[in-house]
Amino acid sequence: MKQVIIVAALALVAMAPARSQALVDPGKVAPEYREAAEKRRAEQMRQRECALKADLEKVLPRDRTDYLNRCLGALAAKQ
Repeated sequence: MKQVIIVAALALVAMAPARSQALVDPGKVAPEYREAAEKRRAEQMRQRECALKADLEKVLPRDRTDYLNRCLGALAAKQ
């Protein structure tokens, strides 16, 4: 039993931490995909901005999706 616990602990330590999706760098993609990469980066920046606002306002996890949708909608309405 002790060996199973040690193996499980080592497996958890060896696993890489989950990371969020990295920002798209339009300069590192092929020229034919650059416009799409620029649009994706702009969308990622809007999402991060809204997520930061949610963190600062301490939005509860159960309300976070609704908050983010309203925030993204408000940002889209401004443009």
